[in-house]
Amino acid sequence: MVFEFLKDKKILFLSVQTFNYEKAIADKLRRFGAKVDYFDERPSNSIFSKGIIRLKRSLYQKKINSYYQDILEKTKQSKFDYFFLIKGEVVPEFFLKEFKYKNPNCEFIYYTWDSFNNNPNVLSILKYFEKKFTFDSNDALEYNLDFRPLFFIDEYEEIMKFRCSRFKYDLLFLGTAHSDRYKISNSAVNWCREHNLNSFAYYFMPSRLVFLFKSLFDRSFKSFDYKKISFKTLNINQITEFYRESSVILDINHPGQNGLTMRTFEALGAGKKIITTNVNIKKYPFYNENNVLVIDREKVVLSRSFFESPFIAIEKELYFNMSLEGWLKSIFVGQKEFFWIKEVR
Repeated sequence: MVFEFLKDKKILFLSVQTFNYEKAIADKLRRFGAKVDYFDERPSNSIFSKGIIRLKRSLYQKKINSYYQDILEKTKQSKFDYFFLIKGEVVPEFFLKEFKYKNPNCEFIYYTWDSFNNNPNVLSILKYFEKKFTFDSNDALEYNLDFRPLFFIDEYEEIMKFRCSRFKYDLLFLGTAHSDRYKISNSAVNWCREHNLNSFAYYFMPSRLVFLFKSLFDRSFKSFDYKKISFKTLNINQITEFYRESSVILDINHPGQNGLTMRTFEALGAGKKIITTNVNIKKYPFYNENNVLVIDREKVVLSRSFFESPFIAIEKELYFNMSLEGWLKSIFVGQKEFFWIKEVR
């Protein structure tokens, strides 16, 4: 088994909380026999904490430093084989120096599912890592990192195994409310209505305060219908049930993001066709115009025939490499995955 080398290995894993993906990663590593100590990268996930970290982190630095001193204290009795960091939004340099000093044989691994434009803090700490990966091909080229796209978790493979023949929704959109998502998805929903197709859209916002702030200072939020905003996040069971009931998934990437979203991999992993605003998907080896429809975010044009043709299964090896296990293989085993390489040339 490719992951046998992880048996009894000690891993210190730090990541921001992101829709429980960090839990899925830690659980999978434990299934491979690794002993994982997980800590949230942020001292707190309150709206205030997230906001001040992004806007004026220096005002929060004392809290951050204290939090990381506490992690050093809690882990001082253990010797770790791996330090695995995802994103690196706030982790201070003193922590990395001290942890490396106490664990000289520990391999430092870094991965980001955000662009460096949104997270410049990490540029000052990359030097501490032996392995460095990003989901963004532009950042991979600019900063000399390995390029590794995202993944789907096991729940979506289960949907693929037991695909339905009849669906409640022809088109599904689930996502956090930001940028031009409402305008684009609303156009798609209206098109479906005109063509007698059923659709469902769910817009998530962390709080009413955040929505108010965005409404005042972000012009793209002027068009959002407040009544359609939900302030309660969906859990994995609710999300996968929506996927099970849907034929096509709508993916609207952030205008400033180059890498493919997690939603892209989840949709294809579940055997669902996908409509996306990210033209970069055409460069990936799993791109198939039967399964993927790329639309212009400025002028949404859909195709009835795209909804009527069935999903074409993805080749077995490629499908594995799109999974969480395939992703972890790239991260920990370290084999170069050359089938991704055409994306960065």
